[in-house]
Amino acid sequence: MATLTEPSSSLSFTSSHFSNVSTGSNHISSSSASTLEVISLTKLSSNLEQLLSSPDCDYYTDAEIIVDGVPVGVHRCILSARSKFFQELFKKDKKSSTIERPKYHLKEVLPPYGAIGHEAFVYFLSYIYTGRLKPFPLDVSTCVDSLCAHDSCRPAIDFVVELMYASSILQVPELVSSFQRRLCNFVEKSLVENVIPILLVAFHCNLTQLLDQCIERVARSDLYRLCIEKEVPLEVSERIKQIRLKSPQEDEEEKDSPKVGKILKALDSDDVELVKLLLTESDITLDEANGLHYSVVYSDPKVVAEILALGLGDVNHRNSRGYTVLHFAAMRKEPSIIISLLKKGANASAFASDGRSSVNICRRLTTPKEYHTKTGKGREASKARLCIDLLEREVRRNPMVVDTPMCSLSMPEDLQMRLLYLEKRVGLAQLFFPTEANVAMDIANVEGTSEFTGLHPPSNGLTGNLSQVDLNETPHMQTKRLLTRMEALMKTVETGRRYFPYGSEVLDKYMEEYIDDDLHSEEKGSPHERRLKRMRYRELKDDVQKAYSKDKESKIARSCLSAASSSPSSLRDALENST
Repeated sequence: MATLTEPSSSLSFTSSHFSNVSTGSNHISSSSASTLEVISLTKLSSNLEQLLSSPDCDYYTDAEIIVDGVPVGVHRCILSARSKFFQELFKKDKKSSTIERPKYHLKEVLPPYGAIGHEAFVYFLSYIYTGRLKPFPLDVSTCVDSLCAHDSCRPAIDFVVELMYASSILQVPELVSSFQRRLCNFVEKSLVENVIPILLVAFHCNLTQLLDQCIERVARSDLYRLCIEKEVPLEVSERIKQIRLKSPQEDEEEKDSPKVGKILKALDSDDVELVKLLLTESDITLDEANGLHYSVVYSDPKVVAEILALGLGDVNHRNSRGYTVLHFAAMRKEPSIIISLLKKGANASAFASDGRSSVNICRRLTTPKEYHTKTGKGREASKARLCIDLLEREVRRNPMVVDTPMCSLSMPEDLQMRLLYLEKRVGLAQLFFPTEANVAMDIANVEGTSEFTGLHPPSNGLTGNLSQVDLNETPHMQTKRLLTRMEALMKTVETGRRYFPYGSEVLDKYMEEYIDDDLHSEEKGSPHERRLKRMRYRELKDDVQKAYSKDKESKIARSCLSAASSSPSSLRDALENST
């Protein structure tokens, strides 16, 4: 996260190279002069920032730039001095009225490529006025997945891409260099789908080094050729194709390419009847052509509904990259398409090869600004929020429909975090509600999986021993084992939610407030804070006791036992012993 928020010292008015002016003074030492100059420039920077941020200074603005429908007051003299683009733009309006402030719509003065949002433009203006790069606004540069580090998720990338367009088009070269370095860092660690917007900004802004890096990354990936041709300029797709021709894996993809291409082109033309005819005459099925995957990304929602109505494809079919159709729909964030797929039986709990579900995918693409947009009568709701709510509701509605995910070659960080969360939750359930926890764990067959202890050493009290580590276990085998464990823990949690709701509510509250705390760690903070923590802990203990009594009185455990009467006798024995 530091790479996203740290201002570049070379881009500040207070940089050390300004101090060279005072080296020849006979009255003031060079260090004193340097300090004085830094203080003066810092003060100047702060004063100029007031012109941009203080409502009292709005009276002094002499022009407005409309961005995303929001007017931003600016001072033409400052923008002209700092940007050649604005200097040329304002020169054209020398004869404009001196009574009314001229207005400029940013979209109308920019080239057709690229987009600069309101937050990115205000951030850009902040540098123009102050000479300092501030931390990125979290509302638009992070996602709403609580387990994401926000170092390479799509919102983080999109915000820097917008800033790159602003810096390049509005001609501020020092910012171009700064943001190019950040984008280069994203290329290798981000998902290949997220590299496409970086590739496009590199192409349009003539960033040769960044473009070459993106082309190499996409060429090495398993991103489909037809999707690449759809997303990037022709000359770039040709370069990627030439690199891939040197790879033997290209032959596999090209085998049925002409037949598949005809089907996908028919989808592009929204001709459902032609799609049906081609599938009837061809030996290629809709699933083999990944037609549903392609349609949910590129077709109109009404066309997607018509294709689904044909009944020629499996909505839970995985492509060669391990994604289901619903995973692709989550990437598009179109509620009507998600509803159409769920009606046809799409599994919202299915995991992609990287351990993410449709909910995770959608959350990783959604900013807090999108998610928390206020809605009301006559206001358009956030599509991203609707999609997340739809998917989460479906997972809750069908908690036991858990899909065994395909395994990637490495274990992603978010999978580790989710496993640690589930292990802690189930562990607390055993501590607070041992009988109910044992019932849920037996039904989920948790005993048949190995516990995940994260990266903690054995001395921390958690289970695990280095001597028990299988040195012959490949990354693929490890990921498969851990995903099996995660599936069992998720079944345990969902069983608890279904049959022991009161206890689950307490665990939800506890995990929300104490997810980062250790039960046996030393208390920190002031005496007042420690008293508040102890009071809150006593409240939670009372909640636990009340929940236990409610679950016991409602005899949910007994009904769960009767529902699981076909389970092995060990389940009954365990219950008798715990009772």
